[in-house]
Amino acid sequence: MDVENAIYLTKRELVVRNYSPKTVKSYTRCLKEYALSYPQNWQTMDDDCIKDFLYQKKLKNYAPETINLYLHSFRFFYKNILGITAPFNVKLSRRNIRIPVVLSHEEILQIIACTKNFKHRLIISLAYGAGLRVSEVANLQIGDINFANSTIFIRQSKGGKNRHTLLPEVLIEGIKAYIKILEINNSYDPNDYLFPGRYNQKIATRSIQQVFHNSLEKAGILSSASFHSLRHSFATHLLENGTDIRFIQALLGHQNIRTTQSYTRVTSMNIRNIQSPL
Repeated sequence: MDVENAIYLTKRELVVRNYSPKTVKSYTRCLKEYALSYPQNWQTMDDDCIKDFLYQKKLKNYAPETINLYLHSFRFFYKNILGITAPFNVKLSRRNIRIPVVLSHEEILQIIACTKNFKHRLIISLAYGAGLRVSEVANLQIGDINFANSTIFIRQSKGGKNRHTLLPEVLIEGIKAYIKILEINNSYDPNDYLFPGRYNQKIATRSIQQVFHNSLEKAGILSSASFHSLRHSFATHLLENGTDIRFIQALLGHQNIRTTQSYTRVTSMNIRNIQSPL
């Protein structure tokens, strides 16, 4: 089997099993890179070659999550494409424990206030107010906004799952006004992107991240926060306000409650309630 055929068969199997487009792209990219690096051994599930390949990645400071992505793609290929049933003896890389960067409510209001562009201000406000990932903001369609129920439908998000989250009431009139602007400039279609990029195509996630970075700088906030920090802040602030963690899990679309529980480590409210012995 040549490399291109292996990539095709892997892609076909992933798509048939309803893996997300992002996973399909990542798995096939990882597999192709390994196959080209070890042209004589890539079809034999050679543990030493795989470990050497991952060792080189680690020397280049690849994150544990990226190392594990390669491993998952290899396992899928050997088991489901080549039918190799022998045990896969390369262990997953231990993940670093990361504390999410959380902004205060006041800092987020500062960032929003420094965002003069109406569209950009809505993007940041909605991401924080509804706990959205950057990809979810980019994929939002006009028809996903339910004004009557104050909800947002998130389609095919991480893991290919759908869910509903909050539509902040404070943003409803602004979003309605923004949609009217879209109607004036284009023919209205519920399937159109809510925040289109150039030529009404889907906006690039890098563009959204840059919008946030620019506003962070304008606000004069010295922080390593990223666009994803808006989602972290959404969850943390809900916890601090006493919202049940299982409701937060559903709003965020976390499959495992332990993922949501990571926010309990960083709530400033918990820290403020502890008296220092000094």
